[in-house]
Amino acid sequence: MQSCSLTPSSTMERGVMLAVCLLCWSCSVCVVTAIKRTDMFSYGTLSGDLILAEGDDETSRVLSLPKPLFFYGSLFSQLYVATNGIISAQDLPMEKQYVDDGFPTDFPVVAPFLADIDTSGGRGQIYYRVTETPSVLNRVAQEVHRGFPDAKFTPTHVVVATWENVAAYEEQTRTTGPSDKVNTFQAVIGYDETDSYVLFLYPEDGLNYFGTRPKESYNVEIELPARVGFSRGEVTYLIFSRTEGPHYSVTSDEQSVKNLYQVGNTGIPGVWLFHTGNRYSFDNIVPASIGGLLDTPPTGGHSLSLDSTTPEYGEFEEYPDNTFDSENQEEEEDYPHTGGDPEFQPAPAGGDHSESLQPASPDAPSSPSEDSGHQLSYGSEDVPLTSEPRYSSEPAGRQYAPPNPPERVPEGDAQRTPKQQPQVPLEVVDVYPSHRNEPPLSPGGHVVSVDEDDVDFDTGVIQYTTENKETCARFQQQCSQNAFCSDYATGFCCHCRPGFYGNGRHCLPEGAPQRVSGKVSGTVTVGSTPVELNNIDLHAYIVVGDGRAYTAISQVPEPVGWALMPLAPIGELFGWLFALELPNSQAGFKITGAEFTRRAEVIFYPGNQRLSIIQTGRGLDDHNHLTVDTVVSGNVPFLPPGAEITMEPFKETYQYYPSVATSSSVREFSVVSAEQGSESFSFQLKQNITYRDCRHDNRAAVLETLQIIMERVFVMYVKEERILRYAITNKISPVGVDPTGPELVNPCYAGNHDCDTTAQCIPLEGQAFQCQCATGYRGDGRNCYDIDECAEGLSSCRAHSQCVNLPGGHRCQCQSGYEFGFDGRTCVDIDECSSSPCHVSARCINGLGSFLCQCQPGFYGDGFYCSQTEGQTVRPRSQCEQHRDSLQSGMEQSGRPSPGAFIPQCDSDGRYQPLQCHGSTGHCWCVDSRGQERAGTRTPPGTAPKDCDRPDEPVRPKTHCEHHRDSVQTTSPEGYPIVGAYVPQCDANGQYTLLQCHGSSGHCWCVDGNGQERAGTRTPPGTTPTDCSKPVEPERPKTYCEHHRDRVQTTSPDGYPVIGAYVPQCDANGQYRSLQCHGSTGQCWCVDERGQERVGTRTPPGTPSVDCDRPGEPERPKTHCEHHRDGVQTTSPEGYPLVGAYVPQCDADGQYTPLQCHSSTGHCWCVDSRGQEKAGTRTSPGAPPTDCHKPDEPERPKTHCEHHRERAQTTSPEGYPIVGAYVPQCDADGQYTSLQCHGSTGHCWCVDGRGQERAGTRTPPGTPSVDCNKPDEPVRPKTYCEQHRDSVQTTSPEGYPIEGVFVPQCDSNGQYTSQQCHSSTGHCWCVDVRGQERSGTRNPPGTPSVDCDKPDEPVRPKTYCEQHRDSVQTTSPEGYPIEGVFVPQCDSNGQYTSQQCHGSTGHCWCVDSRGQERAETRTPPGTQPRDCDRPDEPERPKTHCEHHRHRAQATSQEGYPIVGVYVPQCDADGQYLQLQCHSSTGHCWCVDRRGQERTGTRTPPGTQPKDCNRPDEPERPKTHCEHHRDRVQTTSPEGYPIVGAHLPQCDAEGQYLPRQCHGSTGDCWCVDGRGQERAGTRTPPGTPSVDCDRPVPVAPTQRPESVCERWRTSLIEHYGGKPDAQQYVPQCEQDGQFSPVQCYGETTYCWCVDQDGREVPGTRSHDVVKPACLPSVAPPTVRPLPRPDVTPPTNTDITLLYAQGQKIGALPLNGTRLDATRSKTLLTLHGSIVVGIAYDCKENQVYWTDLSARTINRASMATGAEPEILINTNLVSPEGLAVDVKRRLMFWVDSNPDMIESANLDGSGRRTLFDTDLVNPRAIIVVSSTGTLYWTDWNREAPKIESSSVDGQNRRVVVSEGIGLPNALTYDSSSRQVCWADAGTKRLECVSPDGSGRRVVHPSLNYPFSMVYYRNHFYYTDWRRDGVIAVSKDSSQITDEYLPDQRSHLYGIAIATTHCLSGSH
Repeated sequence: MQSCSLTPSSTMERGVMLAVCLLCWSCSVCVVTAIKRTDMFSYGTLSGDLILAEGDDETSRVLSLPKPLFFYGSLFSQLYVATNGIISAQDLPMEKQYVDDGFPTDFPVVAPFLADIDTSGGRGQIYYRVTETPSVLNRVAQEVHRGFPDAKFTPTHVVVATWENVAAYEEQTRTTGPSDKVNTFQAVIGYDETDSYVLFLYPEDGLNYFGTRPKESYNVEIELPARVGFSRGEVTYLIFSRTEGPHYSVTSDEQSVKNLYQVGNTGIPGVWLFHTGNRYSFDNIVPASIGGLLDTPPTGGHSLSLDSTTPEYGEFEEYPDNTFDSENQEEEEDYPHTGGDPEFQPAPAGGDHSESLQPASPDAPSSPSEDSGHQLSYGSEDVPLTSEPRYSSEPAGRQYAPPNPPERVPEGDAQRTPKQQPQVPLEVVDVYPSHRNEPPLSPGGHVVSVDEDDVDFDTGVIQYTTENKETCARFQQQCSQNAFCSDYATGFCCHCRPGFYGNGRHCLPEGAPQRVSGKVSGTVTVGSTPVELNNIDLHAYIVVGDGRAYTAISQVPEPVGWALMPLAPIGELFGWLFALELPNSQAGFKITGAEFTRRAEVIFYPGNQRLSIIQTGRGLDDHNHLTVDTVVSGNVPFLPPGAEITMEPFKETYQYYPSVATSSSVREFSVVSAEQGSESFSFQLKQNITYRDCRHDNRAAVLETLQIIMERVFVMYVKEERILRYAITNKISPVGVDPTGPELVNPCYAGNHDCDTTAQCIPLEGQAFQCQCATGYRGDGRNCYDIDECAEGLSSCRAHSQCVNLPGGHRCQCQSGYEFGFDGRTCVDIDECSSSPCHVSARCINGLGSFLCQCQPGFYGDGFYCSQTEGQTVRPRSQCEQHRDSLQSGMEQSGRPSPGAFIPQCDSDGRYQPLQCHGSTGHCWCVDSRGQERAGTRTPPGTAPKDCDRPDEPVRPKTHCEHHRDSVQTTSPEGYPIVGAYVPQCDANGQYTLLQCHGSSGHCWCVDGNGQERAGTRTPPGTTPTDCSKPVEPERPKTYCEHHRDRVQTTSPDGYPVIGAYVPQCDANGQYRSLQCHGSTGQCWCVDERGQERVGTRTPPGTPSVDCDRPGEPERPKTHCEHHRDGVQTTSPEGYPLVGAYVPQCDADGQYTPLQCHSSTGHCWCVDSRGQEKAGTRTSPGAPPTDCHKPDEPERPKTHCEHHRERAQTTSPEGYPIVGAYVPQCDADGQYTSLQCHGSTGHCWCVDGRGQERAGTRTPPGTPSVDCNKPDEPVRPKTYCEQHRDSVQTTSPEGYPIEGVFVPQCDSNGQYTSQQCHSSTGHCWCVDVRGQERSGTRNPPGTPSVDCDKPDEPVRPKTYCEQHRDSVQTTSPEGYPIEGVFVPQCDSNGQYTSQQCHGSTGHCWCVDSRGQERAETRTPPGTQPRDCDRPDEPERPKTHCEHHRHRAQATSQEGYPIVGVYVPQCDADGQYLQLQCHSSTGHCWCVDRRGQERTGTRTPPGTQPKDCNRPDEPERPKTHCEHHRDRVQTTSPEGYPIVGAHLPQCDAEGQYLPRQCHGSTGDCWCVDGRGQERAGTRTPPGTPSVDCDRPVPVAPTQRPESVCERWRTSLIEHYGGKPDAQQYVPQCEQDGQFSPVQCYGETTYCWCVDQDGREVPGTRSHDVVKPACLPSVAPPTVRPLPRPDVTPPTNTDITLLYAQGQKIGALPLNGTRLDATRSKTLLTLHGSIVVGIAYDCKENQVYWTDLSARTINRASMATGAEPEILINTNLVSPEGLAVDVKRRLMFWVDSNPDMIESANLDGSGRRTLFDTDLVNPRAIIVVSSTGTLYWTDWNREAPKIESSSVDGQNRRVVVSEGIGLPNALTYDSSSRQVCWADAGTKRLECVSPDGSGRRVVHPSLNYPFSMVYYRNHFYYTDWRRDGVIAVSKDSSQITDEYLPDQRSHLYGIAIATTHCLSGSH
């Protein structure tokens, strides 16, 4: 018998092959080849598979089955996949127990290829999964129905296990190398509630070895064939006994194993099918019954009528030719339904449906039956029988041809009966269903939620011939630049290249975020008010890696903005397009590409309002952004302003058909408003999405159903910005999948991974995952950077094109003068001459990329204008021609065209052509005669241009309201909205709307036609506005008098009445009463209608008032006196009266009264007409005033006294009186009066003629004054007491008194009075003649004074104890007690009490008679003190070592131990131990018996100390270096360590090491032989040191450290001195300036910076060749740097403030989510390095530390506010900063001098809290509610977290164990715990202040720097991600992330609120 073989290597054309095969049908057997790998069930990670670990004997984790399966007769609910080619229902034993044995096994086994397999070293992969994908279920069902025709099997679940390219185990000792033979095979288990079936698939060339050698073959060359089959394993009988269960073998020897891929029991070689279990009765395995290679199927046609394999999928049908036919649906109801599986499509209908498939032949076209189309075929070549392919979610599969050929009798053989016909085996051909004649779907068989009339399908019938078939050669330009084109039998298809996704026509880089832009238009009726949306902007941003889609629609009018909030479906489209894909699903963009139409209808309930949404995808723009236009029309219910919308998470099912996806759902939403409270509503959404699919590729996929899971839906309308926002988190999965199920907890599916936003998350087994940078990006997956394909030469751009880099890819654009040819990739020349650009008398010559105009012979000119006369003046070039030629000449000079340049088009007369078009972008627009674009005429590419000859509609002029509205600044120059501006509202005609409201404050009011507020109509927020259409009673505005009256403060802020304030009196009409009186003084006066006092009408209290109604004389102008009087401030700006101000008195004519008196002091004096005091006329209070009417003597010049008096400041520049100033008194002749008195203190004294105080004349207040006229005794010299008294400063240089100073009191003889008292503190004491306090006489205020005149007992001299006690300073010079000092206690005899205790610390100890502490007697506080009276053992005298040790162990004056001091170690006899070690530094050395270090014995920490018992070598004399080293003071005389001293390093010979480094600063430098620094060799820490053996050029001078160098030093310190290769460290030039090229560590990720270190946009590069950057120190720019103004965020209650180098950023929160869309720069600070940041919620101010400027600053968070420097001295490295809102204090750490300081918020009152026991202080916080400070110290030797009170008391360690680099610190006010983030341990932990309750919140952070806490979330800045990360306290998971556009380290973070939070710190 002959046979014809169809093999993959056949070179015959498909048609020829098919014809040959069909001709052989009647006389031969057509041999079919094995299946190919592409015919296997899909596998791999993209199919949702898990991967088994590599190895020789690996077993998967348990694979839990959603429903149990029956294997044999037993029920199993879990499976295991093993390396050795088996699947088991129980965990496997070690392989040696089964791998070399035959069947049966002891445990349940499904064995497609049981052998000793080894995948170590990457030799193959093993994949496995359990799935419910409909296409897989249907395919299994079809296979079972073919093999078991009578089976009623509907699979619910399928297990797929695949061994791909797996190798056999080979012994390591064998001399031959590893074999390259690998096997590929697959096992598929399908089951339902009652039955299970198993498929084994062995593809062609899948089996290359057929057995394996036993591991213990002892060099015997044997090979065991693989076992294939099934084993039940041991079963139980008789309760306690076990026996082997049934088993079934498919193979028995090597040949049978080889036959696996050559034959099969399904009629298809390599495909084996078995019935493996049943619920009710099952004895053993049953194989399929179709037969093998030469088996003949039964005669007689049978055609399987395959209904839907699963009822739940039966309703999802295919569309016939994408056409709905509603009219024919009823008559077609009887047609069977397909399950929608891509591999079992309904066959074309035609004619008799009972007819079997007839084979195709040249003369007999096929007419396959519908049923036969369900058959599956496997084969080697594609033989299309119908016109159109289908997409498939599984890899390309074949369709079975019927096992029975049709009963067709060839010519010449008409007598042959069907029984005589040869029986033909199953033939392998491809059967494609026709879409042209398929019956329409029956009613109810599908769920389509949109009317069929709305679906726009292609209904044309396409006849494919070789003439009209579309091929890649002709149409590949329709494919994306990131796709390849493939030809198929019926046409071509585009496929995205690996690394890209889409539908082939549009491809995007996998894993990269996606942006969408477009316009929204239409008319929406809110309630009954139509609102038109006129092309407003829509923008969306989708994080593809986790499915977050953010949509913002701007400029949405207010009424419709609130009403559209429930319309989240507008943004849901983008969520569906780019959803996070769970296994066995794909997002919409892979199906639709960028061109589609979405039609949706929304019906609101209960109002039945309907809204239509049409969204059209118009492709990708030049930046790969998707363009989508949206049209909305219809009605929506009214929502009250200010309402909030909440929508719960939900799922929606999408059904997929060719070219359309549909869905229908009902949603509920809640509306919360102030008016209505909370209400629930709903709407129904019906939608379809139509798109263009490619039907020529049988590999493509049709997904029956998928579900979108919307986990978070957030909607918001921002009234002030008029922005409507939707934020939705989307996942897509097969229907029924629970995204929170255990198999989907992998972070890739949960969306909580930490991959970069430009990276893909690839799930691995369990919780493991891998981050892989998106296509077009490079990095480690957690940090990805765009690859510049253009710069790296990776572009696909061809000749005459230019590469334009895009995020994740690039674009090719043709150079000017070229355009893309037919293929869309090749640039061809544009024939400009075709548009006749030259003069009519010129000819056009086209050239490559350009053209030339030449005048015709006999004409002269430039070609654009030609004239016949040579030399005739050519008309001047027009503006258009000049414009055009300047651009073209620029191109010629550069030698190449400027890509994308617009060249204007001029007509033959040189005028601008009315229609202008851009050659590159395709946009067109109309221009006027000046070439200016006419508004509203621009059209995008692909649309019809405007008719530019049509006249414009006349535009009405703007109204007053529109001018007013448009003049309001609502946006800052940077484009950010300005909060608080009032924008008037105008109606459609431009008139003011009657009701106006302020968007920020919420006040509303009515206005008239001019926009002026109508009095009495203003209403506050939250109240019902006034009805502005209702006529209002005319209300007069407030008068000036009423405003004046209401402005006066009559009550203090505390609610008490204010005395002395003058309140004007107004009449009923609001006018000033003509008579005004002062309620406090009783004075009255008349006023005019403006309230001004009428001159001459003031009367004092008790006198009759002037009749103010009597007509006044014509009013004269104010005089100088009246101006002076009225200009005096008698009331403070707050309206309170001022005491002590001098008010001049004027007479009735306004002239100064001759006598002036001060109402407060009582002094009086005469003045001249100008009000100037006349010398000698001032009299003291109580003295008769001078007669000022007496004529003046000729005026003498002013005396010294008068000058002195006038110089005294009694009034401030603002006119307020100064209290306490001393004013000298002069007599009538201008001489000092002999008695002078201080008006405030009451002291009096006598003065000489120069005004100098006469000694001994001062008397205190209340005592009789000295008679100063009594002649002086001969003046004795001043005594010591008088000199002491006069030297005390009691008055400041400005003349103000100084309070609190002690002034000694002297008697009349100048001796100290025996009793002295302090006037401020009240203490009194007795003194001796020298003024020294007599011991025991001081008593506090309020106690009886000692009688100082009583004779003393004979005074014994002070003892040593008393001298010690009295020398201790316990009171400051101001009289305040000093805390913490130790005061020794003396007994009554002045001797030291035997027991001494420290009053502050509580320590006690015994002392000897000299007050020296007795060894071993000190006890800590709270313990029993020693009995100091108990006699000591006879004490030997202290040795030198013990004295040394005692001195070192001394405490500070405050009683605190001194950290870092070296304490010598003494043995029991008090001698120095030979080996001494420093407990702080770890250095050790040997000493001699005097404790002197022995040269050469010092060893650093961590090294083996020297053997000090070993005798020294003969000692050489010390060198200069050793003397220098030993001379350095590292300890102060008091025993304190000296920080920062440089200790020179000497080599073994005692010479200076050539390279010296400073232990504290880290600087290194070279020295000469004398130890002198060599100029120009110093390098900062972290930079490569200079080679000190090489000569170095000498730098001229030393300069201060630059910003770059400071920043570098700071970062190196933060990195712990050793930055990683990936970490950024600024690169500085020799002169300290920024290097023009900056890079991340040692990577090639580099960019350019300017002279301030700011990144130059567009210069980032990953190339090995660094970017070409200009030097950073360019000539100074002419324009100054922008002023650092504050630009606060708008309408945000909670905002995170973060420091990022030279700026402070603002990141608003929506709830607890980071709102990246509203983030902005709060403040730009050029040249700064902002580190610490804090916020004052009371004053709305931000505070920060500047590491570069070494300052602390603040700024108000108000628009336009400027920074204010608070502290700029004595700061070195200020970092952490905290603000105590309650106490109005700030605290900061300075990490260089290692100290913590505090100050008032204005910078005053600065004090040091701590400057000891700190090594690297970093973060600091203050808890205002408890008054507690917390700070971190990441001393690498002993890191800790400490606390104290805000005044520096009660310092203690909170945490010191289990921490590494505690960078970040915050306070959890809810749990009252301190929390920190550690860059060393990578943990986020919390602990109670007392050290209890410690717990880990998150175990694996990246590199945290700073942190805050808010509403159960921690927000920290991360140096690895360079962003802000959010961590939930409840779930301990990272919930959100924000990465600023500019990539650099973020430092401090703070939280800013509109009001102070409870428990805020």
